[in-house]
Amino acid sequence: MHEQWKSATLAIHGGHIKEAYGALVTPLYQSATFVFDNAEQGGARFAGDEKGYIYTRLGNPTTDELERKMALLEGSEAAAACASGMAAVSSALMTHLKMGDHLIASNAVYGCTYALLSTQLKRFGVDSTFVDFSDPLAIEAAIQPNTKLVFCETPVNPHLQVYDLTALAEIAKRNNLISIVDNTFMTPLLQQPLSLGIDMVIHSATKYLNGHGDVIAGIVCGSEEHIHQLKYEILKDFGGVISPHDAWLILRGLKTLDVRLTRHCDNAEKIADYLNLHKRVNNVFYPGLESHQGFSFIGKQMQRAGGVIAFELVGSKQDAINFVNKLKLFTIAVSLGDAESLIQHPASMTHSPYTPEARAEAGITDNLLRISVGLENVEDLIIDIEQAM
Repeated sequence: MHEQWKSATLAIHGGHIKEAYGALVTPLYQSATFVFDNAEQGGARFAGDEKGYIYTRLGNPTTDELERKMALLEGSEAAAACASGMAAVSSALMTHLKMGDHLIASNAVYGCTYALLSTQLKRFGVDSTFVDFSDPLAIEAAIQPNTKLVFCETPVNPHLQVYDLTALAEIAKRNNLISIVDNTFMTPLLQQPLSLGIDMVIHSATKYLNGHGDVIAGIVCGSEEHIHQLKYEILKDFGGVISPHDAWLILRGLKTLDVRLTRHCDNAEKIADYLNLHKRVNNVFYPGLESHQGFSFIGKQMQRAGGVIAFELVGSKQDAINFVNKLKLFTIAVSLGDAESLIQHPASMTHSPYTPEARAEAGITDNLLRISVGLENVEDLIIDIEQAM
């Protein structure tokens, strides 16, 4: 039956198992450990001879429902919930990498992902090469004998460039590489990378999946083999597991994901159009604009353009800072996907781990701003921008 349901229905009903006492809402199993009927049962569960719960770091009923639901939404065989988006990124990478390996990443990624790839993994003998993923030849040219995987976000944080996932998957398969895509900006309701041939998908569940700014969490979706290795080797031993309470909050947030995304996208489209015509704006980066290179992917790779917009103001870094400080309705905060509209300055905030040279290479200028368009009345948001201009 699941195969016949649309995404909006799956977000509410997918993965749910009837609860013993008839509760409509998924119970919160806020327990660190689980009781065995006898010592033999405990031994059998640890040996893998009997199914059942042992310890929440190894599995929890609330978390399991979230993982089943996300696997259904992404069209994957399995999913793993993690303690944060970065725990999801690092766990997915560590599942496939070892000392002496090499990976290729897009030259613009979230700042902490960049720090993980360029600094932390390097400490353990894993090298990274950053290239422009809009150029398939550049990806091919960066492949080395020890390359194991390719990694990117699309649309990219923060300037919303869109990469061709079908082309990326073909390059990966042709060269026996694992492909991993961060799908946070789109969610599975707007983009499903696995259906285009990608091997693993990552989400910062902190963002749209939860939608209320009160959870830190991550999700990885992929094959049964990859997720089993990630959960029972990497997550088990490194310990970056989600709490049952956070899993329960995300399950609650997912029920309204479809209606929230519709409003996010509607509002963002109107604000992007407004900014695109404003004399104090140099460039607007939003795939929903015909002038954006990602526009051709709408209706094919992506259902809609999402709720995040980046734009460059006319003027200096200080002019951009002054504009941000004059806003009254937009909240100055990093993150995205909340009910509230948020604004941040990538060069000094989310992408500050980049060197100035790396930021220039990634197209992250000092007058670039990123907004996560919320659920407020869009006319109020435009009035706020205009008064700050």
